[in-house]
This record gives sequence, structure tokens and C-alpha cells, in this order.
Amino acid sequence: MKKAELVLVPSPGIGHLASMMELAKLLVDRDDRVSITVIIIRLALDSRISKYTESLTASSKSTNIQFIDLPSDKTNTSNDHPSKFVTSLIESQKPHVKEFVSKLITQSELNPKPPRLACFILDMFCTGMIDVANEFGVPSYIYFTSSAAFLGFQFHMQDLHDKQEVDLTELRDVDAEFEIPTLVNPLPVKVFPSVMLSKDTLPVVLYHVRRFREAKGIILNTFEEVESHAVKYLSNGENPAVYPVGPILNLKGDVHDVGSDGSNSYRDIMLWLDDQPPSSVVFLCFGSMGSFSVDQVKEIAWALEHSGHRFLWSLRKPPSEGKIDFLVDHAYQQEVFPDGFLDRTAKIGKVIGWAPQVDVLAHPSIREFISHCGWNSILESVWFGVPLATWPMYAEQQFNAFEVVVELGLAVEIKMDYRREFLIGNETILGAKEIERGIKSGMEHDGHKLKRLKELSEKSRKAMMEGGSSFSSLSRLIKDMIIAGDNVHVP
Repeated sequence: MKKAELVLVPSPGIGHLASMMELAKLLVDRDDRVSITVIIIRLALDSRISKYTESLTASSKSTNIQFIDLPSDKTNTSNDHPSKFVTSLIESQKPHVKEFVSKLITQSELNPKPPRLACFILDMFCTGMIDVANEFGVPSYIYFTSSAAFLGFQFHMQDLHDKQEVDLTELRDVDAEFEIPTLVNPLPVKVFPSVMLSKDTLPVVLYHVRRFREAKGIILNTFEEVESHAVKYLSNGENPAVYPVGPILNLKGDVHDVGSDGSNSYRDIMLWLDDQPPSSVVFLCFGSMGSFSVDQVKEIAWALEHSGHRFLWSLRKPPSEGKIDFLVDHAYQQEVFPDGFLDRTAKIGKVIGWAPQVDVLAHPSIREFISHCGWNSILESVWFGVPLATWPMYAEQQFNAFEVVVELGLAVEIKMDYRREFLIGNETILGAKEIERGIKSGMEHDGHKLKRLKELSEKSRKAMMEGGSSFSSLSRLIKDMIIAGDNVHVP
């Protein structure tokens, strides 16, 4: 039998590509009948894609993954909300994807043994590519990188909206709760994603959710043991098949994004952690888009100093000219910190720019992780058994914070409904006392939370091993994909 060719389409941006690449490596490592083509759609502002794909090609032991660069649009920048911009960009790339896939599967002098196209695997923001898959007569699978509970939330709210039972855009300032089938506890509106409460972005969200329902299946970066209630509901036969195959993590980390001056190099960071006592450091890291105003930075600094705990703080400059600066230089530190803060905390704290998050969380000195609650970061904290303190900022992170604090009982709350949507607009300033309370609460996690976290950490690892729930789910996924594609045709 010819190899089953899977066409993967990640959303633009290094974060989405990196996550989908971990899935790709899982698939080809599991079954040598699988080969994968990853279609790269570039953003003009993201210069890291080329370095990333080159490093993958150089380090990969597999010849079953290839990368295809679509023609780059030098003007693909926009002032629109990212969800609208990315959706429009993907739509514009459909003819290019169709043309490439046609060449991929058509026999020619240059392509004497074309592969057998089995399916498309699409990032959750690339649902427009379902149309291309349909033209070739093959199924589409969605790679959903948020939680299973959040997928169920989206399905439920889309259903209520389409039945005209609720107007989501009228809920922003409403003190109400909703029963969500994939949650045990009622969900307050205050932790709904802002994109689902806005007249500007809600149509885009609903478009993608409706298209999820057209997919043959949805691949979930979660594992049954952590979200058993949600996975059970989604498997009721009324939705596309779900495949919980996680946690899908890049456990090798990334040591390439270091500051150019070398002051916050990977080596310096790890050596500093080596000098700290076990379980003594609070780690603050807020994701690839996480930065704060000067006023908020000062409040965090006061809270860290007054808490008396050791800390490693990944601090990033707010965006200027469309970029976030990962390098926090001396001049910037002097500008944003309270007078004398660095001198007074020199023996117990370290402020850095970029952070090698996986390696930091794996270090025995780390006791608490103050996080923006991106789902990937939550999975990493579970994998390494590091207690979380929640400080969500954008996207679905408020929902995630609710899930880990209320639903799963794994985290403490600093602020569950904090919002700083894509670093623009009004920013609520959290006071130093509230932050300090969260730091101390996290550093003194109760025994019940720690025990449950340790149990889930062990279960997350077993899930990926042979016989584990995610291992079995991945096998089922591959079987379903390989037998697909019998009706493929070139449009």
C-alpha cells in the first residue's frame, strides 16, 4: 500500500506551527505508513519560521515530513482583530493550497510515484481549508489546541446563539452563569472569551465552530484522565469523533530565542536556578503575547519583594511597531521598576526576557508557576507537577483559569477574569496586595491540591505510554485516517 499522505495546515505564527509539528512527529513516529506535508503560511512580521523549519529539518530523523512554503505576501499585516485577520488570510491562500496538493498527488515525470492523499489536518483557525479537502474528496480533521471543555463550551454557545436563545454580545456586563455540558460547575459570563462577547469578532468565532461540525474528527490536545467529564460528553455521537491524544508537548524545549546581549542566556538562567534551594522559586511567565504597562509592572515588583519569596520573572516589553521585545535591557528595567528594586532583590530574584519555560518548569527549584493560563502552559504545569496561580490575559485564558481553579481544583486564583485583550485598550491594574496574596497562596499550596496534581502528573505520562488512553486514541486516529482517502480525486 502507498503511504498515506496527510496534509497539515497550521495557522500562521510560530506558536501554532510548533504545536502542530509535535503532533506531526507523533504521527510519523507511531506508524511508518504515514507521511506528512506541512504547508507553511507566513506572517510578514514573524521572522522565526524559517529558522524553526530549518532546525527541524536538520534535526529530524524522519524523512516522512516535508515543508512547503506558500507564496509569501509581504503585505499580510492588518489592524483587524487577529481572529478576523487570520481567517481572511487563510481564505486567500486556498487557491495556492489546492494547486500544490494537486501537484503532490498527480503522477508526472518529476513525481513518478505520487502518494495517496488520506486527509487534511487543520489548525482550529484554518477551517476554511475544509473546502479544499472537500474538492479532493478527502476528510478533514481539526487540531484543537484548547481544552475539551472549551470545545464543548463553543459548541453549546453556538447552538444557543443559532436557536436565538441568547445574544452573546449583550452579555458583556451581565452578572450571570450558564450551564455548560462539558463542565460540572456553572460558568460565569465574566470568564467568557472577549471575542465571543463582541459584535466585531463573534461572527468569526461562530463561523469556525460551525465548520468544526463538518470535520470527520477533532484531535484534542488533552487526556481523558484530566477532562473525563468533557471527553465523555463530546463522545456522545452528536459531535464529530474526538481523539484526545495529549498532552502534546515539546519537552526538548527551545533554547534559540535568547537575548542578543547574552545577559539572559539559557545557560545563565539554568545556572541561577541551580543555585536555589529545592521548591523555593516562584516562576512568572505570561506567554508569547504577555506584557504589562509600567504601572502594572511596578505592582508586580512590589508584590514579589514584599512576599519574600525567591522569583524568576519573564518580563517582556509592551509592543511597539507591531512587535513584542523579548529582550529586557537594563535601561528598560530602570524605567519600569520601583527605585532600588533590583538591588534589594538581587539575592533572591532574577528578571529575564525570554524564558525556556519547559526547562524551567522541570527544574527542582520551582515551586509555583504564575501563568497566563494558555492551555499548553497548563498541560506543562500538570506534566511537571508544578502548582499554578492564574493570571489570564486574552483569548480563552479566562475560561482556562476557571477550569483549573474551580472545575479541576488544581490552581489558586490571582485574578480569574483579568483581561488585556491583545495588549490594547483599557488595562485593569491589579494591586500589589492582591498579587502578593496569590503568590503566598501558591507557594503554600494545600496538601489536597498537591496530591491531586502529582496524581495527574503521573497519569499524563502514562496516557502517552503504550496502553495509555492517549496512546490508544492516537492509534485509533491513525487507523481512521489511513483507511480514508479511497475516493480522492484531483479537482
